[in-house]
Amino acid sequence: MACHKIFEALGDPTRLAIVERLSINGPTPTVELVSDLGMTRQAATKHLQILENSGIVRSETKGRVILRMVEPAAMHEAKDWMDRHAQRWSRRLDALASYLDS
Repeated sequence: MACHKIFEALGDPTRLAIVERLSINGPTPTVELVSDLGMTRQAATKHLQILENSGIVRSETKGRVILRMVEPAAMHEAKDWMDRHAQRWSRRLDALASYLDS
């Protein structure tokens, strides 16, 4: 999965709120998850589809209930990407500090 899809999906405040809820509450029925988002069911479904397409959220059907849950692998991939880039920037900033000190 490309990290840019993950970051694009998390860049929206509504989708970020959904992921935060799932991270705190664990697997949650769709109806309960989106009930107080202040949007139509169609809009909420669109946000959930984007999260699923990015690999952040997956769904599982149990009878007539659709449970949504965070997919840890996608979150680990994003964290690994950020860690690599943080290390690179840290080295660059250290080099700049050394240059400015000399």
